Amino acid sequence: MTHHGGDAVLVSNSDMLSTRMVRRSHHVSLSLPRKVMLTMVPDLEDAFVRPVPNRFEPLRLLKSYVGMLEEDVSLATPELCHLFVSHVYELAAVALGASGDVARVAESHGVRAARLRAIKTDVLQALGDHDLTVAGIAARHHVTPRYVQMLFESEGTTFSRFLLLQRLAVAHRTLCDPRLAEKTVTAIAFEAGFGDLSHFNRDFRRRYGGSPSDVRTAALRSNAS
Repeated sequence: MTHHGGDAVLVSNSDMLSTRMVRRSHHVSLSLPRKVMLTMVPDLEDAFVRPVPNRFEPLRLLKSYVGMLEEDVSLATPELCHLFVSHVYELAAVALGASGDVARVAESHGVRAARLRAIKTDVLQALGDHDLTVAGIAARHHVTPRYVQMLFESEGTTFSRFLLLQRLAVAHRTLCDPRLAEKTVTAIAFEAGFGDLSHFNRDFRRRYGGSPSDVRTAALRSNAS
């Protein structure tokens, strides 16, 4: 399965294929075992050389999920590798038209995992947005706020908790960067997405065991030694 210009197309490795790139582009190919895909997509032969448009949500989720490997995300154990591959197969099957039980299983496994990753990526890119809410994220991903909450609950956390920890992590990294020593704590908190300095100080202390100023002072001393 390969994609170009955002769209994707399924081709057979047993057939001769040539591709001409008229300009510089990013190209990703996935090798999917035919026997496995046939068990998931009975009409697989009809899907060959039929474009899958980029606007199709299962394809966007598949590309986002596979993107983890391009970002050097480590799959530390054989179990994680197996799970990742299973999710890729499920997402590819749905993108190629799987329905019925296969689609339902994919929705509860691969699709859900890919959606959660896409939502987390969206959140990380918008941490400084003071108006960031679960409702707004849900609307952007065409799901309900409750569905988003359920995704985070499956990992033993909540949307609010994930957002808070990520914002605190951004503030902590900034405070520990000697190149940004002149930036005020208030500015750092605001840029990380906090609108209330007292709440930021309280949550930061709970997370890191000291005030923002204490953490910055310790980091500067450590860098100077």
